[in-house]
Amino acid sequence: MRFLDSAKIWVKSGDGGSGSASFRREKFIEFGGPDGGDGGRGGHVFAVADPGLNTLIDYRYQQHFKAQRGENGMGRERTGRNGEDVILRVPVGTQIYAEDGETLIADLLVPGEKVLICKGGDGGFGNVHYKSSTNRAPRRADPGWPGEERWIWLKLKLLADCGLVGLPNAGKSTFLAAVSRARPKIADYPFTTLEPMLGTVVIDHDSFVVADIPGLIEGASEGRGLGDRFLGHIERCAALIHLVDATQDDVAGAYRTIRNELESYGHGLAGKPELLCLSKIDALTPELVAEKRAALQEAAPGAKIHAISAVAQEGLAPVLYAAYALVKERRARAAAEAAPAT
Repeated sequence: MRFLDSAKIWVKSGDGGSGSASFRREKFIEFGGPDGGDGGRGGHVFAVADPGLNTLIDYRYQQHFKAQRGENGMGRERTGRNGEDVILRVPVGTQIYAEDGETLIADLLVPGEKVLICKGGDGGFGNVHYKSSTNRAPRRADPGWPGEERWIWLKLKLLADCGLVGLPNAGKSTFLAAVSRARPKIADYPFTTLEPMLGTVVIDHDSFVVADIPGLIEGASEGRGLGDRFLGHIERCAALIHLVDATQDDVAGAYRTIRNELESYGHGLAGKPELLCLSKIDALTPELVAEKRAALQEAAPGAKIHAISAVAQEGLAPVLYAAYALVKERRARAAAEAAPAT
């Protein structure tokens, strides 16, 4: 299934049905009076977070969604049937924006969460609604109210606890495959990963989700390479795991490149807790590893550097436990904020 994380669609709720201007026409009943029923309500447009979806590909092939119109009222005080609603099923983590792409309408974070996007138009009153002691034969019947229509943007941001960042070929996919059951594509050429991948790490009878996104290069914020649009999928992460390839000549430069791109992107990514890892140490001698580690430490003073090898399963446990501690801290903070005040 192709991964799609952004779609622009047009939605319209149903118009309300018109009321009926009807009078009783029964034998032997003189002056039967009005009996026109109300029109039915037009269908609503809802968005529902579906945990069984992980892409917006369904909205690549259909961009227009229109709810059913309410039926008109009828004689014998019969109310028209309401129009059927339209349900937009989207992945958990989808944000819904107005046409300008900036005004947030809804953020669907909970499986099964349902929000109203467009309200259906109310049905018009039939003439029986206007019957009174002074107006025994009203001929007034109202048309239904029109439904709402708008263009909206659907933008998916994956729900992950930790995000993997680094230059292409830094070992992110290998790391994800080593710590989870995810099976991303792994090869020895740049941009092997073309779309975000998720993997679940099981630790201490608990678990957290790690997201692997396509590698960044210098100038990604200006559109070079695959750009930086995939960084949106790690905006919700509690921590970033930054992998620097130990086999390249300038590890300090690689670290600064990624940090500059995170700062250029904004949205708080540069301020997130970071676990700095020197990867692929199995390809170097201990002396070269120490040399690369010192150079990286100089570029990131005060940071704790983890020397790891995903292929050899070396040094992974400390990284995972450090990431898990940050995830638990974020979860506890979120639970405390969600708890009702006493």
